[in-house]
Amino acid sequence: MDLPWSKRRFIPFVWLILALSFVLWVSGIGCRRSEPKSQPDKPVIALVMKSLANEFFSTMADGARKHHEANAGAYDLVVNGMKNETDLAEQVNLVDQMIARRVNAIVIAPADSRALVTVLKRAKEAGILVVNIDNKLDTDALKAAGLAIPFVGPDNRAGARQVGEAVTRRLHPGDKVAIMEGIPTAFNGQQRRLGFEDAMKTAGMQIVTIQSGNWEMERANNVAAAILSEHSELKALLCANDNMALGAVSAVTAAGLAGKVLVAGFDNIAAIRPMLADGRVVATADQHADKLAVFGIEAALKILKGEATPADQTTSVDLVTR
Repeated sequence: MDLPWSKRRFIPFVWLILALSFVLWVSGIGCRRSEPKSQPDKPVIALVMKSLANEFFSTMADGARKHHEANAGAYDLVVNGMKNETDLAEQVNLVDQMIARRVNAIVIAPADSRALVTVLKRAKEAGILVVNIDNKLDTDALKAAGLAIPFVGPDNRAGARQVGEAVTRRLHPGDKVAIMEGIPTAFNGQQRRLGFEDAMKTAGMQIVTIQSGNWEMERANNVAAAILSEHSELKALLCANDNMALGAVSAVTAAGLAGKVLVAGFDNIAAIRPMLADGRVVATADQHADKLAVFGIEAALKILKGEATPADQTTSVDLVTR
């Protein structure tokens, strides 16, 4: 059957359009294949710390920022911190935010050695590299979660033992001492408490109480005041960080016991140094806060470049006295 003239005229036009479309599609493929591959973006590394109200972590953040300024072409840096060291939910939220942001690596100083494992597993499952600094994640919790996360940080037990030994050199066997630990579930707090205990037991001191100051100055001040009130013959307060040592010094001074009750700390923050100079604090340990995050960042960069994941790295910790 003959088609109407209008339809016979339309068919060649359709074939022409189809032919031109095919030519353009083929040429487009050729153009895309000839384009150079785009360069990958710089990796984004997120530093997730504990409380920035603690001078130790503000110093850590400053050290990381200076390293980034000197290596701005190598990576981008995001710095995060909590308001309070006990606010675990906030630190979990910060990690979740970094997962949503799709950073390449998270370098974390966990507030709790067990509570952060679940969210860090989410990060790993999202393809994000995780490097643990400062406070070591719990080995059993990592094993249960099927995670292997490299740790970069100091030997807290050895550092605290050095501080404790410096205190015992000014005491006599049998003297009464108290230990103020950090958050009990934090591995570094546990290790510092054990280091203090090692030194006290070896020197024959009597540990009358071990209580938590939660790493915080105000809390430590209240705890120290109660300990001094209960133990009138106390000779020393061993504090697992300098923030708590500041609170202990205030309590000792308020009780009129300056020079009679020794105070020791851990971290060597700037605020403690005048007290070391005048004897209100007799010893602390320097774990080099300005370098600690940098060590973690450098480890992350090496892994992101394809190097093998390193074994745990022990960083230096040094005794500081008057």
